[in-house]
Amino acid sequence: MAIKNDLSVAFFYKIILYIIQHNKRSLPFIVLVKCLLTGESNVLKLADVMKRICSITIMICIAGCQPKGDVKRDTRSVMTDIITQDSLSKKEQLGKLLFFEKSISTPPGQDCSFCHDPASGFADPDRNLPVSRGARSGIYGTRNDMTVAYAAYIPPLQYDQEEGIWVGGLFWDGRANNLFEQAAGPPLNPLEMANPDTITIAESLRKLDYADLFTDAFGPGALTEPGQAFAFMLEAIVAYEQSDEVSPFNSKYDLWLNGEAELTESEMHGLQLFLEEDKGNCGACHPTLPAVEGAGPLFTDYTYDNLGVPKNPENPFYLLPEDLNPDGFDFVDLGLGETVMDPDENGKFRVPTLRNVAITSPYMHNGVFKTLFQVIAFYNTRDIAPWPAPEVSENINTDEMGNLQLTNQEIEDLVAFLHTLTDGWVHEDPDVQDPDE
Repeated sequence: MAIKNDLSVAFFYKIILYIIQHNKRSLPFIVLVKCLLTGESNVLKLADVMKRICSITIMICIAGCQPKGDVKRDTRSVMTDIITQDSLSKKEQLGKLLFFEKSISTPPGQDCSFCHDPASGFADPDRNLPVSRGARSGIYGTRNDMTVAYAAYIPPLQYDQEEGIWVGGLFWDGRANNLFEQAAGPPLNPLEMANPDTITIAESLRKLDYADLFTDAFGPGALTEPGQAFAFMLEAIVAYEQSDEVSPFNSKYDLWLNGEAELTESEMHGLQLFLEEDKGNCGACHPTLPAVEGAGPLFTDYTYDNLGVPKNPENPFYLLPEDLNPDGFDFVDLGLGETVMDPDENGKFRVPTLRNVAITSPYMHNGVFKTLFQVIAFYNTRDIAPWPAPEVSENINTDEMGNLQLTNQEIEDLVAFLHTLTDGWVHEDPDVQDPDE
């Protein structure tokens, strides 16, 4: 008789990783543990789930049990609003309204979703620009905006003494320690929502049709004092960004892990290449198994690297007026180095999550690459092909990329796997007739 237990799947994966790292011949024991922990009565379904789990664990073993990791866009993959308004708390509902509120920029017209659209994986929907537009006409940011999906799991910026590396922090350069600090940036940034002060923001909040929701969420007088009103606005937005609606864990890969979807031969080969140390070795920085209890795989270890990415001559920030960009075309983005004031960290940027990566182009901190194929090709041949010079030539990662010796087909298969990380994947029922046919 199976023993019922509330232990999460994430905790089970931790058991798997421990077993693999200490005894690589223990897969039958892993299956037994899974049976005991889940109490799964459907033996066939359990066997199917275990086939996937064992596939991952075997691949990790083959790839060398990576120390950093716990272990085409499918046309059916779409971002879906899977969480109804009723499932959100009052504070989360207010935060969602504010996330899509266009009146709290100067001039009005730009909301959070302008650069973090749910239909684009909570990243910038404008794929024709390398960086994001500001609220003011002709103004652009310095960087390609990162997705806010799954950002709730990013730890604060901290120095790992044992590994000798920086980990965590939001934005490409880690300058914000949490979502609250991150959300505080854009409303007052002249390159983004461009509000001159919190007084202006508070006045806009008081005019909202739903201003009374601030009282419901925070109590009477919530919008009286500008600084406090701004803080409450941020708190509500953060509450929404921490909700399951922004981090749903419902990609094809998630369903495959749960035995509810099948990967194609190309996708499965891409996953294998993703994990193999002598091939893609992507899993070294983008772990494929859960690292946080109660969450799915996050596909980032939150560390920093200088990949040798070249400057992007298409970046419109170079052409901004001198008061916004005094360096003109000589501007160099130092990334983490500027945040921690250490030249040994110059040119390093945080490893982003790969969730929804197929729908969040362009890529890299400056949007220099437009397709996933280009990104992998750069990783594959950076040190042997005539790529442009890096923006920052010091501190480049030469250990894990530059000459991966991947074939074109292997690059295609890696791209195919990355498409399985798009949220909102749904099955295509072959028995359902297309009404347009």
